[in-house]
Amino acid sequence: MEHLIILGTGIAGCTAAIYAARANLRPLLISGPEDGGQLTLTTDVENFPGFPEGVKGPELVQLCKKQAERFGARFMVDIVERCVKTGAGFDLYLVSGEKLQTRALIVATGASARWLGIPSEEKYKGRGVTTCATCDGALYKNKEVIVVGGGDSAMEESTFLTKFASKVTIVHRRDSFKASLIMQERVLKNSRISVIWNAEVVDVLGDGKRVTGVKLKDTKNGKITDFACDGVFLAIGHVPNTSFLNGLANIDDLGYIKADKNMHTAVEGLFVAGDVQDRRFRQAITAAGSGCMAAMEAEKYLAEKGAH
Repeated sequence: MEHLIILGTGIAGCTAAIYAARANLRPLLISGPEDGGQLTLTTDVENFPGFPEGVKGPELVQLCKKQAERFGARFMVDIVERCVKTGAGFDLYLVSGEKLQTRALIVATGASARWLGIPSEEKYKGRGVTTCATCDGALYKNKEVIVVGGGDSAMEESTFLTKFASKVTIVHRRDSFKASLIMQERVLKNSRISVIWNAEVVDVLGDGKRVTGVKLKDTKNGKITDFACDGVFLAIGHVPNTSFLNGLANIDDLGYIKADKNMHTAVEGLFVAGDVQDRRFRQAITAAGSGCMAAMEAEKYLAEKGAH
């Protein structure tokens, strides 16, 4: 039986692994379907401390993995299908058919951004198509961008992007926003933000290297038009990756795992870190901080149980 298994190999999971490994817990990390997490979809990370010139998202993840491995963390590429609480800890059933047991578990499986689901979007991910204005907004200084969405996230992303972009256009498939009134008012009063109502992105255009525009479809009459832009920011929500828990943890109305300020869940021995419990910030630095906390609390829990 393992002392500690960490689910997820993004920045939260890797930070938890560094702390747990330095505490001689020899944690085992299981990758899940998105090895490396959201950062692997980000080109330049300019807001993570210690990298004054910025760092590539995938490179930052690899550096964290190497650091964790240095202290004895182990990595496994597999996916957990089901998690069951037992008297001794947890049983994990993997896609490969393997069954693992652990005394403590840290869930750092993240929240996957909702995408449009069109082929051209996949082609330009990280090259003009992104899901995080805070992460990538500074890369679009004096450029024209669109934000897809109509909720609070879309309003926040659009407002933030006006700090950099020369023009921000919100594309919304309906004729009214679902965002809170105060957020709508802030956006509609901003002279640098315009709105295209009743439209949806059906294709992302580019020169093979970067985004150059999108094709918009009018949701009322079906007319297709081209719209030139340098970036496409998707703000249509996130889906926390929690289905494998099968109701084991308490989930809030948006699907995020409920936890206290120390990353404890309502289930003994089950801790969380990163975007799977963070419905507000969703940043690499906050994910790292929560990973640190989860690992330290897991170490304390195992010590109290006499398992470490």
